[in-house]
Amino acid sequence: MTVIIDLRSDTVTKPTKEMLQAMLQAEVGDDVFGEDPTVNELEEYAAGLFGKEAALFCPSGTMSNQIALRLHTQPGDEVICDIHSHIYHYETGGMAVHSGIQPKLIHTTDGILSAEMIELNINPEYDWLTRSSLVVIENTCNRAGGTYYSLKGIKAIYDLCKKRKLKLHIDGARIFNAIVENDYSAQDIGKYCDTISVCLSKGLGAPVGTLLIGNKDDIKRARRIRKQMGGGMRQVGILAAAGLYALKHHIQALKQDHIRAKQIYTTLINLHFIKSVKPVYTNIIIFELKEDVSPLQFEQFLLQNNIKVSSFGKHTIRMVTHRDITDEMINHVVQTLQKFEI
Repeated sequence: MTVIIDLRSDTVTKPTKEMLQAMLQAEVGDDVFGEDPTVNELEEYAAGLFGKEAALFCPSGTMSNQIALRLHTQPGDEVICDIHSHIYHYETGGMAVHSGIQPKLIHTTDGILSAEMIELNINPEYDWLTRSSLVVIENTCNRAGGTYYSLKGIKAIYDLCKKRKLKLHIDGARIFNAIVENDYSAQDIGKYCDTISVCLSKGLGAPVGTLLIGNKDDIKRARRIRKQMGGGMRQVGILAAAGLYALKHHIQALKQDHIRAKQIYTTLINLHFIKSVKPVYTNIIIFELKEDVSPLQFEQFLLQNNIKVSSFGKHTIRMVTHRDITDEMINHVVQTLQKFEI
């Protein structure tokens, strides 16, 4: 059997044998009635990690983000976010469909907002201007190459939001990638946001699911919004067990993904057909091919060598390392890249 090295995303991870065993042994109930004990345990455990009161298990990160947008805004409001934000690029216009709101985009190169940038984009309270009500930051930032916030930066943004009576939601799909690279903890992050979404099905390796975490009142309202969006689930403890296992056993392993991503980066910066490579902070590698290189030819060459990557623009390619990628696979990727000719 041919082994495919899938670097398209960390969403392609497969459950481990131990995770599958936890799923098989999960006690289940009806989660819409609040009676699935494994879901309840997962939500309580995750909320505790971030020092928050409650959490809500959702089918996807897109749904958890969209619930947060709906929760913190009213139709006609404006959400302040970075130009690279997932909520802007990859949630199919959900903020307009579900919440009737629009984005105020701040243009950065690294996906990292500062309190000063945000303050300049808060609208005055005039009848003829859209009401600024919510700030969303993405930690880590996918499109910017897995960049992450400092705790000082997050605190400054949160303090500004409190001062200006705005809510702060963190799109923390890869928050633990940021945490293992920094000297802050989940509890530290939890102090400086109103809500945070945490994906279980990326680097953590669960097959599905994201948690929306916040205070009890917000999560109670969020449950109702989840139901309206079709996200009410029944005997879903089988899936929650995978997320619980991931949170207890897979966080520290993310560091190894970052080390492997940097190995690919070190190779790419020395290749003649590469125009530029974004600095690698976590597990995401984004690079641009020179104009005379055919992206299709490059991707086909990699695929012929059993390597899958994703196109991220006209001449831009993304690779993402994850827990299913081994050192042997990285060596093969490096050797294959070095063999490519225009």
